[in-house]
Amino acid sequence: MTRLSLPTAALLSLLSTGLADAKGLTIGVVAPQDGPFAILGQQIMAGAKAQAEAAGNTTLPVPESCAPDSGVDVASRLIAGGASVAIGFLCADSLIGSAQALEDASIPAITLSARSKVLFEDAVKHGWPIYSLSPRPGEEASATAGFIAGAWPGAGLALLDDGTLNSHELAANIRLELEAKGIKPVLSEAFRPSIDNQKILARRLQKAGVSAVYIAGARSDVATIVRDAAGSGISFMGGDQLVAPDDGVALPDGVLAVIPQRWRDLPTASGLVQALAEQNIVAEGYVLPAHAAAQIVDKAQGMVSDKQDLAASIAGGSFDTAIGTVTFAKDHFRAENVYRLMEWRNGAFQSPVPPASAAKQGQSQ
Repeated sequence: MTRLSLPTAALLSLLSTGLADAKGLTIGVVAPQDGPFAILGQQIMAGAKAQAEAAGNTTLPVPESCAPDSGVDVASRLIAGGASVAIGFLCADSLIGSAQALEDASIPAITLSARSKVLFEDAVKHGWPIYSLSPRPGEEASATAGFIAGAWPGAGLALLDDGTLNSHELAANIRLELEAKGIKPVLSEAFRPSIDNQKILARRLQKAGVSAVYIAGARSDVATIVRDAAGSGISFMGGDQLVAPDDGVALPDGVLAVIPQRWRDLPTASGLVQALAEQNIVAEGYVLPAHAAAQIVDKAQGMVSDKQDLAASIAGGSFDTAIGTVTFAKDHFRAENVYRLMEWRNGAFQSPVPPASAAKQGQSQ
């Protein structure tokens, strides 16, 4: 049998000994239980429950509808269930309307994905004990600009977007970040998405003297543009929309992507992934972030003293988890940059080969 790493061995040991060392935390797990996001809720519950049971804590499932004004019901269920802390919260609406009630009840919360700028500005302003494992608003644009500057110094750069609100805002924010670095694209515009032929766009890029292109758009559109620009010598980069199956046109090798880290590939996660597999839990989606959130609150509980409550312990601690070291910045978002520059090669995103690997500075943005 393969020798287990210490975290995995400890996990299985705790599972076998039950609640002998229970700390008494009741962890509210706010996640969808039905509807289109139910599968994500199942991932959250699986990850959170595995860690909570391993640490001798208990979980309190709380359904999340993501409907406007649903935060009142979420807070009521957490308080009535005696939650010490809450994790999950796929939607900002689950926190908007509940944050003040959670503060009044001394229930800190960690969201896995909510990143509302207004919500967290209010959290800082009012001292609400809510924290996010999600990248902060603007972090993707900042990281991308850093990677572009490192990978393509002096290139004739084009920024393209598919015209949707999210893509257009991302491209616009990347342009602002680049201009702050003294880099001005030679072309910045929207393209027509979801068409089978992009040869006119490819020729336009060539005539404009473009040698490098960032595309904020779907994987299928990026694949079509790159295919139709073959032989032009133009390099291409996209965002996390590239993390999707091929749709009609295969993504060619060599395309760069600025995407969040794949947690299960981290060395810190390998033992846990194995241990979860032995419990028939596949470490995908929100499983590892939920496990990390449950681990953070458990470790933070061990830091509580007469001078520091659980919320302060979460805010001020540094936590080693399966998704890496986690600390929270003053804006209540995770301090560590989770974006990495990757390259599509041989059917998978891998670390880029030179010259793209020279773009290390993007990781420090």
